[in-house]
Order: sequence, then C-alpha cells, then structure tokens
Amino acid sequence: MELRHLRYFVAVARERNFTRAAEKLHIAQPPLSRQVQQLEDELGIDLIEAGSRPLRLSEAGRLFYEQAVQVLERVDEMKAMVSRLHDSHRNRFSMGFVASTLYGKLPEVIRSYRTARPGVDLTLLELTSVEQISALKEGRIDVGFGRIPFDDPALDRQLLRNEKLIAAVPGNHSVLTRPGTLRLADLAAEPLIVYPKAPRPSYADQVLSLFREAGLKPPSVYEVKELQTALGLVAAEVGVCLVPASIETLRRDNVAYRPLDAVQAVSPVIMSSRKGDRSPELVLILRLIRETYRKEGIVFGE
Repeated sequence: MELRHLRYFVAVARERNFTRAAEKLHIAQPPLSRQVQQLEDELGIDLIEAGSRPLRLSEAGRLFYEQAVQVLERVDEMKAMVSRLHDSHRNRFSMGFVASTLYGKLPEVIRSYRTARPGVDLTLLELTSVEQISALKEGRIDVGFGRIPFDDPALDRQLLRNEKLIAAVPGNHSVLTRPGTLRLADLAAEPLIVYPKAPRPSYADQVLSLFREAGLKPPSVYEVKELQTALGLVAAEVGVCLVPASIETLRRDNVAYRPLDAVQAVSPVIMSSRKGDRSPELVLILRLIRETYRKEGIVFGE
C-alpha cells in the first residue's frame, strides 16, 4: 500500500464519482479505477458498494476513509514541519529604501548582492527614512537606505554620499532661456512642490530649509505624497520642484531639469543598521557600494 492509493481512494470517496475524482487528480479514469481495485485486493475487502449509483462506501470503506484522511493529514503536517525547518536555516536579509534611491546606484548594488549571495532570501521594502527607524529596531529590516539625518542610540548611520539637487521645471519655463545653472532665487517666485507630505521630518523639510536659509519664501507650497505626483504637477505647470540629480534619468513630457548654483543644495544618501551589527551581509553590502561608487567616479562619504 502506497500513499497514492490512499489519496486516490479519498478523492473517489469525496467526489462519489470516479470521473470527477480523476479530473481532480489530473489523471485518466481507468488508471484511477485500477488503483482503487488494487487497494481493495490488498485489503481483501470491498471499500465501495458494487453497482451503487451514486457511489457509496461500504461500512469497511467508511472506516478506512476516516483513517486514510487522518494519515494524509499527518503526512501533510510532516511535510510542512520539515519545510519550516528548512526555511529556518535559510539565510534571510531585508532591505528598506526610500523610493528616490532607486534612481541612483542602489539597483546596481542589489543586483551585485544577488549575484554574490544566490542562497540568501532578499526582501525589499519601500519605507520612508522615519519608518526605517522602527523597522530596524523591530527586526523587520536589516539595513535601510534613506535621506534624513537623525541620531538614535540604537542605530549606526553611514553617510554614503551627498547627492546634488537639481531643479525640475515646466518645459516652457522662462528660466530655461538662460544658459548655465539656476539659483534658488530664480525659483523663489514660483509655487514650490515638495514631497513626501508625511511622515515628517522628510526630504520635503530639507528642500524647505534650503529656501528658508537663503532668506527666500515661495509664494505657495504644495505638499504631495510622492515624487511621481510632484513631477506630474511640474508637467502641469503648477510649480517647480527640487529633486536629487539621479532623478534626471526619469524623463517626463514637459519637465526639464537644470543644475543649481548652490553648494548647500544636496541630499544625503544614508545607510542605517542596528547598533554594533557587523554581519557578513552588511559588510558585503558596504563593499559593493564602495565598488559601485568607485566605478562611477563617485566619492564615498562626500
């Protein structure tokens, strides 16, 4: 007697029809009938009442059915238990990131990590810089890539680079007729679009502080949830937006990008991890970042 005999008999008993049971099992009906007959021959009893329409189990068949169901359920439980044990020994690594980092070098780092660690289950979660703090403390992620500097005694922070900011303006804006870089003052008369709206502090506060520190105040500020929405409003000629330079690869109709003549107009890319965590995975991630930056001529930590 094999497990397939039990599965075949249970399917027939549940469907009370050989044809429907065969369809459920994805096998032809004649082989199914032979397997059940072999089971009856081995047991030396009739499990199904001969000639019954619809199919009915004999008294012995009902007893055997109950026991067969229990055996199959136990086998499934054993398989699940072994699978969980296997998964518990499989390496896992979770990474949190703010969306704007995906337009920079993070995708290349992720590809390199997957190549170097094919046996590791890598989980990627889009989280704001603030959300990454609690995610790290709760163990939901092992490393985070964000843009907001903050101090927390439970976390280690590593400045990877200071990315230059550029201006995203409507494609027909008058400032585009002038060559060269733009000053913040060139944009101060325009409505300013910032993101994300929440949670705060966020990248939006970095942009607002640039104008404030320069003694400039836009006539109005539109706060939106995400980058794509901000660029959509720029395309609609609602206002202007400051974005990391890597966003320039994201082309959109009626949106033009121009560099800024402002040394302080940068946004940091920061890697966060739990305090004192020196796991091989974090060491590898940091090495891959350095190698990627070196190839692109990006100075690490500046």
